[in-house]
Amino acid sequence: MMLFFFSAFLLISLKGEIAWQGLALSVIVPALIYVATMWLPRFFPADKLLLSIANFLCALGVLILYSTDLDGGTSRGMQQAMYYGVGIVVMLGCIMLVRYVRRWSFLIYVVMGGAVLLLALPLAIGTEQYGATNWIRVGGMSLQPSEVVKLALLLILSYFMSHRRLIPWLAFCLYCLGVLMLQKDLGTALIYYFTALFMYYAYTGNLLMTGVGLLGAAGASVLGYQMFAHVKKRVAIWQNPWMYYETSGYQIVQMLMAIASGGLFGTGLGQGHPYLTPFANSDYIYASLGEEFGLVGCFGILLLYIIIIASGFITAMKVKDGFGKLLSSGLVFTMAFQVFTVVGGITLVIPLTGLTLPYMAAGGSSMVANYLLATLLIIISNAANKPAPETLSETFQHEALAALRDRELKEREAERASKTARRAKGGAQS
Repeated sequence: MMLFFFSAFLLISLKGEIAWQGLALSVIVPALIYVATMWLPRFFPADKLLLSIANFLCALGVLILYSTDLDGGTSRGMQQAMYYGVGIVVMLGCIMLVRYVRRWSFLIYVVMGGAVLLLALPLAIGTEQYGATNWIRVGGMSLQPSEVVKLALLLILSYFMSHRRLIPWLAFCLYCLGVLMLQKDLGTALIYYFTALFMYYAYTGNLLMTGVGLLGAAGASVLGYQMFAHVKKRVAIWQNPWMYYETSGYQIVQMLMAIASGGLFGTGLGQGHPYLTPFANSDYIYASLGEEFGLVGCFGILLLYIIIIASGFITAMKVKDGFGKLLSSGLVFTMAFQVFTVVGGITLVIPLTGLTLPYMAAGGSSMVANYLLATLLIIISNAANKPAPETLSETFQHEALAALRDRELKEREAERASKTARRAKGGAQS
C-alpha cells in the first residue's frame, strides 16, 4: 500500500510542471498508512484486514482528490490528508477511552445530551447549502454535526435496546428525525430512520412492526416530495437528466459522461478530466473513480466495502453480549446503506440524496466519523475474538476430576457396604 501510493503521488506530481504538494503527499500519505496499520496495532490488538482496507480507502480518497486538484486549482487533497491524520488521532483517543472507562451508563447519557445539542446547532447558527441547513462554520472550517451524531445514535440505540428500555431510544430517534426534517436534510434523515428500523428488527425480530415501519417510510417519502421543492427537482432530474442538461441536470449528465469515458479499465490515474463534473471531490467522487480506474476499479472498491460489511456481520454473530451485537450490526448496516445510496444515486438507480461515500469523499466530519466507525468495529471484533478466560489450569482440572472420581467411588463402596449390613441384620432377625 505504501509503495503504491508513493508511486501514484510521485507520478502525478511529475506530470507537466513539478507539483511540490504532490511530492509532499507522496511522503505524508505512506507515513500515515504506516502509523495507522503498523504502529498503532503495537498498543492494542486490531483486525489487520479491516484496518488495512479502511486506510486504503482513505488514502485512495486523498489520491483522487489530489488528481482533481491539478486541473481545478484547489487543495482538497492536502486538506483530506490532514483530516486523515486527525482521524488516526481520534482512533487512538477512542481506544484509550474504551480501555479505561468502566461505567458506560453515565457515558451514554453524556453522549445523548451532547448529541441533542450538537444536532440542533445548525438551526441556530447553520448555513443553507443546496436546500438543506445542515452545516456550521467553526474557525473558517465547515462541520456537519449529523455525521458525528449518527454514531451517537448507534450507541444510544444499542445500549437502551440491549437493556430493554423503549422510551429513551424511541424519544431520541423521534427528536433526531424531527430536527433533520426542520433542517431539510432528508438524505441523512433517511439513513437515521432505516438504521433505527433495522436495529429494531435485529433486536425484536418483529416482522409486522418492521413492515409497518417500511410503510411509514414510504408515506414520509411522499410527504417530503410534496413539501420540499428541492426534492421534486431531484426526482425530476433522476427521471430524465438530459431534459435539464443546461440547468440543474448538468452535473448528473457530466457525471454519466465521465463514467462512460472511463470504460472498462479507465483513462488512467491523472489522465481523466474529473474537474469537469461539479462536486467531483465530494458527492460524485465515485464518478471520478470510474473515469480514471474504469468499471473494474469501481467493482474493486465495492468489493472492499463488501469485505468490511461482511467482517462486521461476522463479528456481530461471534460477540456474546447484546450491546456488542446490536452496535456492530448497526455500524455495518449504516455503512452499507450509505454506500448503496451514493452508488445508486450516481448510477441513477435511485434519486440523488446528497450523501458522501464513506472514507473517500472530501470532508473532515465525514472522515473522522467513519474512522470512529472503523474503530468501534475493531474494538468489538477484539472482544469477539478474545478467548474465554480459563479459571482453572489444565493440571488442576485433571486433579479435580481425579479427586471427584475417587470421592464417587468411596461413596458407592460405602453405600454398598451399608446395604450388605442391612441385609445381614434382617436375616439374623428372621
